[in-house]
Amino acid sequence: MTLKELVIIALVYFTFFVLGLVFGSFFNVVGLRVPIGKSIISPGSSCSNCGHKLSSIELIPVFSFLLQRGKCRSCGMLISKQYLLIEVLTGLLFVFSIYETGFNKELMITLSVVSLLIIIVVSDVNYMIIPNRILLFFLFIYSFERILFPMDPWWSSIVGAIGAFVVLLLINLISKGGMGGGDIKLFSVLGIILGWKLTLIAFMLACFSGSIYGVVVILSRKLKRRNPIPFGPFIAMGGLISYFYCENLLEIYDIIFYK
Repeated sequence: MTLKELVIIALVYFTFFVLGLVFGSFFNVVGLRVPIGKSIISPGSSCSNCGHKLSSIELIPVFSFLLQRGKCRSCGMLISKQYLLIEVLTGLLFVFSIYETGFNKELMITLSVVSLLIIIVVSDVNYMIIPNRILLFFLFIYSFERILFPMDPWWSSIVGAIGAFVVLLLINLISKGGMGGGDIKLFSVLGIILGWKLTLIAFMLACFSGSIYGVVVILSRKLKRRNPIPFGPFIAMGGLISYFYCENLLEIYDIIFYK
């Protein structure tokens, strides 16, 4: 690989990282405002403590946080590190998306998966809500993407969506509310993109990681046994692992169930 090619690749990755930072900042706004019925456009961003309206410089992702040393320029209140973490995480996931997918039809789907799951993490962590408005928006987006770029076989998306909803609804009824309605609908929407096999794998990964986290926080006495834990972040992790490593996971699935 020549020096010119390396420079071009580095510029592409840098561009996607910056785009990820910008979108991550927007996803923070969506995840914090939509669940409580606020507009994502108006009013503009401001300090939650003193109401200081943020200037253009204060809205620059990551840079503004570092420039202000994590504090409001007006009242000195600490700014939640969530903004920084979500921006950087989205930037890294955008870079990973282009690295794994490349410039092809799948990239649009990849970025839409990352977008939904980042928004869900913000919303569920802060309010333990997975908003229907967000899910309906991405239901339309994912359906359109799968019409343009169907799975093989094409019906896997339909089975993934309907199957996830029905099975998880039954689990919810049997466990008497052991799984939230938002979690069920989120898996159903993801089923359109993942198909039924990967949706099942994503569910198992989410349950496994969520259970480990629950045991750890309970043993460390940071959480009481009956206190609810937001499941959205674990669904996001399971969904992303399933999506990015689908071929490896499907091979393991076939070995376990068919060999």
